[in-house]
Amino acid sequence: MCRWLAYSGTPILLGSILYRPKHSLIDQSLHSKLGVETTNGDGFGVGWYGPQADTPAVVRDIGPAWSNRNLREIAGHVRSPLFFAHIRASTGSSVQETNCHPFRYGRWMWMHNGAIEGFDRIRRDLALAVDPELFLSIEGTTDSELMFYLALTFGLEQDPPGAVARMAGLVERVGWEHGVEYPLQMTVAVTDGQRLWAFRYSTRKASRSLFYSTRVETLRSLHPDVAFLREVSEETRLIVSEPLGDLPGAWNEVPEGRYGIVQPEGDVMRHFAPRAA
Repeated sequence: MCRWLAYSGTPILLGSILYRPKHSLIDQSLHSKLGVETTNGDGFGVGWYGPQADTPAVVRDIGPAWSNRNLREIAGHVRSPLFFAHIRASTGSSVQETNCHPFRYGRWMWMHNGAIEGFDRIRRDLALAVDPELFLSIEGTTDSELMFYLALTFGLEQDPPGAVARMAGLVERVGWEHGVEYPLQMTVAVTDGQRLWAFRYSTRKASRSLFYSTRVETLRSLHPDVAFLREVSEETRLIVSEPLGDLPGAWNEVPEGRYGIVQPEGDVMRHFAPRAA
């Protein structure tokens, strides 16, 4: 499996989140506490939005994040109000650059932790459901990227929660048709650069870990001595596979079968369930 984080809020250096926290994503690449594997060294990726570009920048590599000098260089000089970062532990697909997250299509970015069970058996049926024009943009061989393009096929750009629900519904239906008892395991983050959606769901109802940060205003009152909290806006949010540190009151588990939206008009959390495609 994998570990990931999504940040939205005051523009900050990527390194402030990727390297500085006690249990940062870089630390998790070697010492994950809640993942299936302790080590996540099968590649990494970061994607961020800048002030002058229509699409996010994405940098990916097949090496481990903990020793990558280019990642450290980028993290120390790039500032962004919204970025994704992902460290990979392959569930069977090749360790190659095109299989590293996040995946990008236009203004959209997507990353995933989990797996489609029995993917080798149902991959062909799922691939045939992708819009032929979108299929041309698939570069890698992962279940994660195919999930992204299925969601795009089902209207991700118009209705992200509905599209992800229809993607999940298709994966489950096809999996069951092929005798897979628990086809889907996922925590997913997706963004268009303005809003951020995060989903936690599994057919088994025992999903991989996912947490969101407590509101900055509340954390300031709890921890007035923490400098970082004085530097960011009240709209700043983090969604992570596992907490970045042990600051009391900072992290809240996303409930099973829920999705959240981080957006300018106020965050919301709602129930999530697959739908018929």
